[in-house]
Amino acid sequence: MRLVALLMLVPLMAGCNVDTKNPADGDENVSIKAEENGQVTYNLPFASGQVKLPEGTMNHGNFDIDGVKMMPGVTITGFSLDAGDKGGTVHFAFKAPASPENVRAYFVDQFKVKGVEATAAGNAVSGKTKDGDPFVIDVDRAPQGSQGTITIQSDDD
Repeated sequence: MRLVALLMLVPLMAGCNVDTKNPADGDENVSIKAEENGQVTYNLPFASGQVKLPEGTMNHGNFDIDGVKMMPGVTITGFSLDAGDKGGTVHFAFKAPASPENVRAYFVDQFKVKGVEATAAGNAVSGKTKDGDPFVIDVDRAPQGSQGTITIQSDDD
């Protein structure tokens, strides 16, 4: 089974642009960015590069904050991660077929069910995960429902 998994990586790596780095140079930051068209760029302590995944790969990604899943019908359109020694930030972009008001209400209700404090104010839902990491979900109108971003900040002191 491991051989099959390794062989599946070969076509992905063949399409990669990879630069190796020396992890001992003090660069301990990690960044990854994925776009709706499948373009993924990464910068790791030991390598940086880009890879093109099939378009739509992220659309139905498995996402949750303390057990709260994306609203049904939502597609993830972007993702980025920036992390270092002192913490990190994760951003998700999404599109929803529902109105911004319904999307915000969905998240507030679902967080309440899971015991996570979250409040809606203006265009945003904000709160803290059970681990104490703050999050903000901004939702605005879009031609076909709504679009938004989710930002989760983690501080490792």
